[in-house]
Amino acid sequence: MKSEIQAIFLDVGNTLRILTKDEAHQSCARRKITELIGTNEDPDSFIKKVDDRYKVYRKWAFANMKEAPESELWTRWLAPEFPEDRIAPLGRELTYQYRQSMGLRVMVENGKEVVTELHRRGYTLGLISNVITSQEIPDWLEEDGLAQYFKSVVLSSVMGIRKPDPEIYLEAARRAGVEPAKCVYVGDNLKRDVSGTRNAGFGMVIIMISPEELAQEEINEENRPDAIIHQFNELLQLFPSAPMVCNEFIRQVEPTPARTQT
Repeated sequence: MKSEIQAIFLDVGNTLRILTKDEAHQSCARRKITELIGTNEDPDSFIKKVDDRYKVYRKWAFANMKEAPESELWTRWLAPEFPEDRIAPLGRELTYQYRQSMGLRVMVENGKEVVTELHRRGYTLGLISNVITSQEIPDWLEEDGLAQYFKSVVLSSVMGIRKPDPEIYLEAARRAGVEPAKCVYVGDNLKRDVSGTRNAGFGMVIIMISPEELAQEEINEENRPDAIIHQFNELLQLFPSAPMVCNEFIRQVEPTPARTQT
């Protein structure tokens, strides 16, 4: 490490929150979508069709490192057969409900406790997330009393670009008022999160991944993070109260394996 870490940026999906199945919650969302769209089609059948179209959209988004506005997501990709002038204004709510149709998202174990403690220790906190909805994460932060802890929240749905485009990381650092070299990013994707963070000039990248998933990966020079953790609360071991000592401390925790055999 060449400089001390002052800001910690977190991914959201599979890092700070996880997706759980809740059929009642998902069924309610599917019904709301068909009501908003104005179709008499069976909700399950309609969402299956939307899911297939979403896969096509995802390929486009990944290939171009872009995120479509919510209105365009529905008028161009997910429900193009319906009148654009009626569907476009509903894009924000439709996208929110579509996310709910996938399942119920809950914080990882000890998530709030770790966030509040890192904030107490003096670190600037932020979120950087690839997400199609502009509503869900801000609403969740307010409802759970977490908004006060995050100085910088950057979402691909708002910026129009996706990780690993380095600009999304740089914008997050600018909003936090911390130079990239003094920022760390905590994500879950060895390919996307490592390359994007490195290209943005962040001082450090950490990957949170289960031992089982890690066993299926191959670590090389392109995707090698500075540290690997398996539980969210391990961040408290990596980042002690005084930022000036964290660089030396990090070296003593869990070194990244030179190579993981599949």
